[in-house]
Amino acid sequence: MALEIITVTQNAANRIKEIIGASDDVMGVRVSIKDAGCVGVSYVIDKVKTPIKGDDYIISNGVEIFIDPKATLYLLGTEMDFETTKMSSGFTFKNPNQTEECGCGQSVILKKAELEELVKGKNSN
Repeated sequence: MALEIITVTQNAANRIKEIIGASDDVMGVRVSIKDAGCVGVSYVIDKVKTPIKGDDYIISNGVEIFIDPKATLYLLGTEMDFETTKMSSGFTFKNPNQTEECGCGQSVILKKAELEELVKGKNSN
Protein backbone atom coordinates (compact mmCIF):
# COMPACT_ATOMS: atom_id res chain seq x y z
CA MET A 1 0.00 0.00 0.00
CA ALA A 2 1.50 3.34 -1.05
CA LEU A 3 1.67 6.24 1.38
CA GLU A 4 -0.67 9.01 0.27
CA ILE A 5 0.51 12.59 0.34
CA ILE A 6 -2.77 13.57 1.98
CA THR A 7 -5.80 11.58 3.03
CA VAL A 8 -9.11 13.39 3.32
CA THR A 9 -11.62 12.48 6.02
CA GLN A 10 -15.28 12.15 5.16
CA ASN A 11 -16.00 15.46 6.96
CA ALA A 12 -13.40 17.26 4.85
CA ALA A 13 -14.67 15.60 1.67
CA ASN A 14 -18.22 16.68 2.46
CA ARG A 15 -17.10 20.30 2.97
CA ILE A 16 -15.08 20.25 -0.28
CA LYS A 17 -18.13 18.90 -2.12
CA GLU A 18 -20.15 21.84 -0.70
CA ILE A 19 -17.49 24.27 -1.96
CA ILE A 20 -17.49 22.65 -5.40
CA GLY A 21 -21.29 22.56 -5.51
CA ALA A 22 -21.54 26.28 -4.76
CA SER A 23 -19.63 27.18 -7.93
CA ASP A 24 -19.96 26.03 -11.52
CA ASP A 25 -16.25 26.26 -12.30
CA VAL A 26 -14.52 24.78 -9.22
CA MET A 27 -13.27 21.22 -9.66
CA GLY A 28 -11.37 20.66 -6.40
CA VAL A 29 -9.02 22.27 -3.91
CA ARG A 30 -5.27 22.91 -3.87
CA VAL A 31 -3.24 22.48 -0.70
CA SER A 32 0.04 24.31 -0.23
CA ILE A 33 2.07 25.92 2.54
CA LYS A 34 3.37 29.46 2.87
CA ASP A 35 5.66 31.33 5.22
CA ALA A 36 3.41 32.87 7.85
CA GLY A 37 2.57 33.32 11.49
CA CYS A 38 4.69 33.22 14.59
CA VAL A 39 6.80 30.12 14.03
CA GLY A 40 6.97 29.03 10.42
CA VAL A 41 4.36 28.14 7.84
CA SER A 42 0.61 27.96 7.43
CA TYR A 43 -1.51 25.61 5.38
CA VAL A 44 -3.22 27.22 2.40
CA ILE A 45 -6.32 25.88 0.67
CA ASP A 46 -7.46 27.40 -2.62
CA LYS A 47 -10.27 26.55 -4.99
CA VAL A 48 -9.10 24.97 -8.24
CA LYS A 49 -10.77 26.03 -11.47
CA THR A 50 -7.92 24.94 -13.72
CA PRO A 51 -5.11 22.64 -12.50
CA ILE A 52 -1.62 24.09 -12.30
CA LYS A 53 0.84 22.14 -14.41
CA GLY A 54 3.17 20.11 -12.20
CA ASP A 55 0.87 19.87 -9.17
CA ASP A 56 0.58 16.50 -7.50
CA TYR A 57 -2.94 15.10 -7.76
CA ILE A 58 -4.98 12.66 -5.71
CA ILE A 59 -8.59 11.66 -5.30
CA SER A 60 -9.55 10.93 -1.70
CA ASN A 61 -13.08 10.18 -0.51
CA GLY A 62 -14.38 11.21 -3.92
CA VAL A 63 -12.83 14.70 -4.09
CA GLU A 64 -9.98 16.01 -6.21
CA ILE A 65 -7.01 17.40 -4.29
CA PHE A 66 -4.14 19.21 -6.00
CA ILE A 67 -0.92 19.64 -4.04
CA ASP A 68 1.79 22.21 -4.60
CA PRO A 69 4.89 20.11 -5.38
CA LYS A 70 6.99 22.42 -3.16
CA ALA A 71 4.85 21.24 -0.21
CA THR A 72 4.71 17.52 -1.01
CA LEU A 73 7.62 16.37 1.22
CA TYR A 74 6.19 18.44 4.10
CA LEU A 75 2.70 16.97 3.69
CA LEU A 76 3.43 13.24 3.18
CA GLY A 77 1.19 11.20 5.46
CA THR A 78 -1.05 14.13 6.45
CA GLU A 79 -4.73 13.72 7.26
CA MET A 80 -6.95 16.63 6.25
CA ASP A 81 -10.15 17.02 8.27
CA PHE A 82 -12.92 19.60 8.65
CA GLU A 83 -13.95 20.44 12.20
CA THR A 84 -16.68 22.62 13.65
CA THR A 85 -16.52 23.91 17.22
CA LYS A 86 -18.55 26.48 19.14
CA MET A 87 -16.05 29.18 18.16
CA SER A 88 -14.95 28.27 14.64
CA SER A 89 -14.98 25.86 11.75
CA GLY A 90 -12.31 25.01 9.25
CA PHE A 91 -9.94 22.52 7.73
CA THR A 92 -7.44 20.95 10.11
CA PHE A 93 -4.31 18.91 9.45
CA LYS A 94 -2.81 16.01 11.38
CA ASN A 95 0.69 16.03 9.99
CA PRO A 96 3.39 13.58 11.12
CA ASN A 97 5.99 16.06 9.85
CA GLN A 98 4.87 18.82 12.20
CA THR A 99 7.37 19.50 14.97
CA GLU A 100 5.85 22.58 16.63
CA GLU A 101 2.84 24.87 16.61
CA CYS A 102 2.55 28.48 17.69
CA GLY A 103 0.39 29.35 20.70
CA CYS A 104 -2.36 30.92 18.60
CA GLY A 105 -2.54 27.91 16.27
CA GLN A 106 -2.04 29.95 13.10
CA SER A 107 1.32 28.52 12.07
CA VAL A 108 3.41 25.39 12.45
CA ILE A 109 6.96 24.18 11.95
CA LEU A 110 7.22 21.33 9.46
CA LYS A 111 10.16 19.12 8.58
CA LYS A 112 10.54 17.28 5.31
CA ALA A 113 9.45 13.66 5.46
CA GLU A 114 12.37 11.27 5.79
CA LEU A 115 12.13 9.05 2.73
CA GLU A 116 14.03 6.21 4.45
CA GLU A 117 11.48 6.20 7.29
CA LEU A 118 8.61 6.21 4.79
CA VAL A 119 10.04 3.22 2.93
CA LYS A 120 10.55 1.35 6.24
CA GLY A 121 6.99 2.14 7.34
CA LYS A 122 5.60 1.05 3.97
CA ASN A 123 7.49 -2.24 4.08
CA SER A 124 6.29 -3.04 7.60
CA ASN A 125 2.61 -3.00 6.53
